[in-house]
Amino acid sequence: MMRFLVKHLIHNYKNIHDAKVRTKYGNLTSLVGILANLVLFLGKFFIGTIVNSVSITADAVNNLSDAGSSLISWISFKLSNRPADEEHPFGHARYEYIASMIVAILILFLGIELVQTSVNKMLHPDTIDFSFVSVGILIASILIKLWMYAYNRHYGKLLNSTVMSATAADSLSDCIATGAVLVSTCISPFIHFNLDGYMGLVVAVFIIITGGKIVRETLNALLGASPSREEVMQIVDLIKSHEGVLGIHDLMIHDYGPNHRFASVHVEVSAKEDIFISHDMIDNIEREIQEKLQIQMVIHMDPIDVDDEETNAMREKMMSIVTAIDPSLSIHDFRMVKGNTHTNLIFDCLVPYQFPLSTNEIMNQINEQLLAFNQTYYAVVTFDHAFTSDIKK
Repeated sequence: MMRFLVKHLIHNYKNIHDAKVRTKYGNLTSLVGILANLVLFLGKFFIGTIVNSVSITADAVNNLSDAGSSLISWISFKLSNRPADEEHPFGHARYEYIASMIVAILILFLGIELVQTSVNKMLHPDTIDFSFVSVGILIASILIKLWMYAYNRHYGKLLNSTVMSATAADSLSDCIATGAVLVSTCISPFIHFNLDGYMGLVVAVFIIITGGKIVRETLNALLGASPSREEVMQIVDLIKSHEGVLGIHDLMIHDYGPNHRFASVHVEVSAKEDIFISHDMIDNIEREIQEKLQIQMVIHMDPIDVDDEETNAMREKMMSIVTAIDPSLSIHDFRMVKGNTHTNLIFDCLVPYQFPLSTNEIMNQINEQLLAFNQTYYAVVTFDHAFTSDIKK
């Protein structure tokens, strides 16, 4: 059904990288979510009140909360599509992350409230009247929520939307929660023991777990989570596919929201190559990354001397010294500055996070090995950390 609505209500629906098309997807899925959850709320609240079931009523309130979450999603798509301005030069796409956080907080609040209601019901149980109507609406609710999970998960991945992914996770937890309520409704009258409060507590636990997971994932996005290795390797492979690229390092990817990513990287080229040819290659790489990956890339060109035998030999020597300390260490931006009495070996050393040795300890080991090799050589090292997964040259 959702695919039918997408094809007939969204013009040019296949162009998912277009901001306007993406907003239409968000509007459609949000409005469908609002309507579906309102219908479920009204049906469950009416039945729950008639059969005196706190778990069904609580599940109804959960659907009302979901309708509010869909409304927040709809608003977030409207706001995130606003163009960049003087105060926000990178656009407003992070509104989606903020909306996801609001949805998560609402889910957590609902879960905590439901815990209190369920505990009270466990301490003071009432009789539950079995009703085929209540069973029917609970089964219908599970089927509708499975459908909502499926389309939100599909379009969340397709559009890289945290709001849709959060809605999908919430819909799946709702299926489990409503299933627990269904079990309570069917079994309690026959075992002569009211499971209503206990199942309500199960529902609350699932709701809280879902909210906590969404908070964690959204917080990571807002703080600036490391990109996936798959995304990093897409960029690396594309850059290395160009003849003339000798190595890359210092890749940084900044996420300002879905389809609003910016990146920078250092690309090593031969110092012997014509500067205009190398610069033209860099321009072509930047354009290709923009077209294929929708990432606005800025490349810093590092010319290196590939013909000087002494420099090449010392680069290899320093790499062996550093990797002998630990294979996870690597170097880049190597150059030699010769003087009358000594020669400086200048390079950057990439150190993984949580590395057991301090930079001073690493430096001491480098100097110890280098002085044993040649007492006129001195290492001048800048230590840095990777902003992405490790990149092998």
